[in-house]
Amino acid sequence: MNRFISTLAVLVVTPASLAQIVMDGTADKAYGNALAVQNVQTQFGNSSLGLIDAANGSEIDGLFARVEGGVLYVVIAGNLESNFNKLDVFFDTREGGQNKLRGDNPNVSFNGLNRMGDDGSGNGLTFDECFTADFYFTTTCGGAPFATYANIAQVLTEGAGFGTYIGSGGSGANILNNAEYGVQVGINNSNAAGVDGGTAAADGTGVRTGVEIALPLSLIGVDPVSPQNIKICAFINGVGHDFASNQFMAGLGPNTSNLGDPRAINLTAIEGNQYAVVELVVGQPDCPSTSNCLPDFDGDGIVGGTDLTALLAAWGTPAGDIDGDGNTSGTDLTVLLAGWGSCP
Repeated sequence: MNRFISTLAVLVVTPASLAQIVMDGTADKAYGNALAVQNVQTQFGNSSLGLIDAANGSEIDGLFARVEGGVLYVVIAGNLESNFNKLDVFFDTREGGQNKLRGDNPNVSFNGLNRMGDDGSGNGLTFDECFTADFYFTTTCGGAPFATYANIAQVLTEGAGFGTYIGSGGSGANILNNAEYGVQVGINNSNAAGVDGGTAAADGTGVRTGVEIALPLSLIGVDPVSPQNIKICAFINGVGHDFASNQFMAGLGPNTSNLGDPRAINLTAIEGNQYAVVELVVGQPDCPSTSNCLPDFDGDGIVGGTDLTALLAAWGTPAGDIDGDGNTSGTDLTVLLAGWGSCP
């Protein structure tokens, strides 16, 4: 067995629908609703061709995801321009990882991952406070005949790790299918709706075609015994992974222009979270609390409604335990209510 894939019990999230996923670049009904929807127009061109392969612009309209049979399925809805622009996707799947990209990660996609990382001056793409990347996927497309190309890499806390090119594919049902790592990639560039070109407020609701990815949970580092919710940050980047667009998921917000050099980007300075969450554990806090106030599950310095919701969702499990007895119960609720309001 390849050293990058450890033996893992199959983690299954039971879907609301029994419909099956077909890998073809389309978010089937089985995906349900989008986890995040675009809120700003694109400055990387509004694709108008309506073709399944070629696109004359790049945009991210929404993000869909589902876990089934030990595999994470993701659709980044929108378009990926067929000029070899890049779709860069980072996954936060476990403890550790990188909040700011290092410059000594695996050399994949012509060293594109490290092009976004620290060049020795202390810079590097910085994610939201509660996002530490553990795994990287990138894909691009273009040429004649049209083809897609993809790479994967670990993003380890101390750098280095494993990364590799995983092959090429076409459009629609002609997917990239890498048997060694169990990764599949499909693309359907036919979207001509979604957001328009510019920087004004927009709404990507309704778009369900784009780039579809299948990644085994074992590959991306999900712990089958104590899993944590998967966070996904995706964005459109330039040909050399050197000029980030304004197309992030979740969205950057209206009136946001292209962000430029990824090394200079600090997403904590932008309102909201630029990631979507795939819930594997009901009630698990999105962000570990940095507060000294135990009932403050979301770490915002206030004991309030979101903390109460988290506690109730964790009822009967250790996840919301405040009093240290290993269970979430009435005594924990009493402590939370007694501390309602600002933390000391």
